[in-house]
Order: sequence, then structure tokens, then C-alpha cells
Amino acid sequence: MNWITPAKPAEITETRLIEAILSGYFPVNTTLPGERELATQLGVTRPTLREALQRLARDGWIEIQHGKPTRICNYWEEGSLGVLAAIARHANNLPEKFIENLLAVRALLAPAYARAAVENQATGLIALLADNLTLPAEAEAYAQADWALHHHLTIASGNPVFTLILNGFRELYPALGRRYFRSPAARTASHDFYRHLQASAAAGDPHQAETVTRQAMLISQQLWAQQGEGAGQND
Repeated sequence: MNWITPAKPAEITETRLIEAILSGYFPVNTTLPGERELATQLGVTRPTLREALQRLARDGWIEIQHGKPTRICNYWEEGSLGVLAAIARHANNLPEKFIENLLAVRALLAPAYARAAVENQATGLIALLADNLTLPAEAEAYAQADWALHHHLTIASGNPVFTLILNGFRELYPALGRRYFRSPAARTASHDFYRHLQASAAAGDPHQAETVTRQAMLISQQLWAQQGEGAGQND
């Protein structure tokens, strides 16, 4: 039985407006056309447009003030986590340095949730990493396994906020992983990380887990930067 629900008109409208903002069609700190004009441009009813605009205002994409034009917010400074997740779903219009900034944040968060995971559930982590150490030398296999590992670590950390943040990138992570793990050097670096993290878990040493994770995240930043030299971010 297929339980997939088709996207509603307001959701489609919201997506189209986000794409227009990210592409610069509607630049930051400018105003949207009037409601009637914008509804006509988008080919939707005004109630549908209003619902989409309320969604965008909730997350910090736009500012709605009664009697004034709707302003396009500086979403980096005024947006919420909803903006972050939405950007991740629009891989064709990623802002400049988005991936680099995302990896920098992961380098801060991953050591913390890896440490907590070893403190809480070292045995389960050992078993998971055993599978990671026998992965075929294929980008797809590493991309899937790396996502599964970080997802497991956030859950095992006992702090669900880590998991919610990571889940915001569920659609983007595999695509970036497939690109990243095309490099043999990236696969080797991650294999080494899995091996060292397993040793930390086997020793019951959360501080060592934190250290090896931090080192691995920094290496991944360096390798991504090397891959991006001379190439577009969205290749």
C-alpha cells in the first residue's frame, strides 16, 4: 500500500519561493511583489500564497508586517533551524561556502556526541564499526555507512537534539558523501577513523573517542577542500 501523500499547493509554493530567494531572484533585504501580483506570478490562489508566506515567516525567510511590503530577511542572521534544513534540501542552490561551514560545525558537534556515545553504548558501537571496517571500496557504500554511523552516534549520545540537527541533512548527506568518497584518500581516512573509534569504544575511553573524532572531522574538512579546488561546489 502506498501511503505517500502528494505535496500540497502551499508546500509547492513555499519551495518555489525558497528557490527564488536562494537563487537571488528575490534578493535579501528587498521586498516581495504585492500579494495579488505574486499569486499571479506563481499561478496559485491568494489563500494558498498566504499559507506559504506564513510558513516562510515562521522559519525566518521573510518578515510580514501589516500594511507594509513583505521583506526578504537575511536568513543567515534571522533564520531558524528550519532555514538550515530547507537549504539542505535545495542542493542545486547551496549558498557559497555552505558545505565548508557545515563541515566546520560538524567538527564541533561530532566529538561531543561520539564521546557521549562511548560513555553510554560502547558495546553497540563496537559491533556497528566492525561492519564499517569491511566496507567495499565504493563511494555509495561508504556514504551510506558514514551516515548510519553518525546517526547511531547521535542517538547513542542520549541527546536527541544532536539527532534532530543531523536529520535536517538527511537528503543532502548521501549526495555529498557519494562525491566525497569517490576519493580513495577519503575512504582511507574514514576507514582509519572507524578503526580508531572502535578501539576507543573497546577500551571504554570516551575522551579518546572525542579526540579521534575531532581529528577525523578536521581531516575530512581538509580533504573536501582539496576536492573542491578548481571545481564548483555543486559539481
